[in-house]
Amino acid sequence: MPTAIVTDSTAYLTPELTDGLDVRVVPLHVVVGGREHREGVDVGAREVASALRGYVPVSTSRPAPAAFLEAYEAAARAGADAVVSVHISAELSSTHGGAVLAAEQAPVPVRVVDSRALGMVMGHAVLAGARAAAAGADVDEVERIVRTTCEGATVVFYVDTLEYLRRGGRIGRAGALLGSALAIKPLLGLREGQIVPLERVRTATRAIARIEELAASAAEAAAADGRGVDVAVHHLDSAERATRLADRLTARLPGADVRVVELGAVVGAHVGPGTLAVAVVPRPAG
Repeated sequence: MPTAIVTDSTAYLTPELTDGLDVRVVPLHVVVGGREHREGVDVGAREVASALRGYVPVSTSRPAPAAFLEAYEAAARAGADAVVSVHISAELSSTHGGAVLAAEQAPVPVRVVDSRALGMVMGHAVLAGARAAAAGADVDEVERIVRTTCEGATVVFYVDTLEYLRRGGRIGRAGALLGSALAIKPLLGLREGQIVPLERVRTATRAIARIEELAASAAEAAAADGRGVDVAVHHLDSAERATRLADRLTARLPGADVRVVELGAVVGAHVGPGTLAVAVVPRPAG
């Protein structure tokens, strides 16, 4: 019997990407102006960006453990004998903890994976694991592929302001930049599941150029090891800049699959409009 994959809405997977694969997505929750919504179901990035620009209070919360349990039970009813459940970094959200609680009650064994990432790092790890499962890999191999895909990824990003990260308490070691935030454009990254400062630059143009350089270097390093890469250019309410960056990366990285993927409501609520990020995800070896 196959291994199923469960993930959460911060993987930002479209139905087209998961078509034909045994992947279930549990939405996180977003509270906008006191009203609770499910990410990707009844609230999207545009609504959150508009709320943030209008100073409407926005917060996020994990799904209830019952929502994960429902997904695990649905996988079991569909014939799965195990589940690999892949979630946003536990350093950034309590979602992983909710999945762990639900796994204790699941009708089949569940391996809960802290991706130590978010966005299409998770997304590509889920897709790699699901494809392996569809090809007959057992639960140990599927979990290994998911974990190694996440561990091998590089994420670099730029925010117009650190204020949204500060408000949500997700700023991590990048908090050291707050005192000079008005004078700089911070380049940030993900390390061991936390947001960390990478560089300080003076203009948005320079920041985006450095993102391109750092992403290209990560992709070229993977290519030197004989591995292809998937590249996601994430943004919130900055489609034009994201498309230009994706076009440049496509020209620099022949053979890479470069996609523009708008951040959803949950991550968008914490990074704010104008955010631009690149995730470079080496494909599984072999």
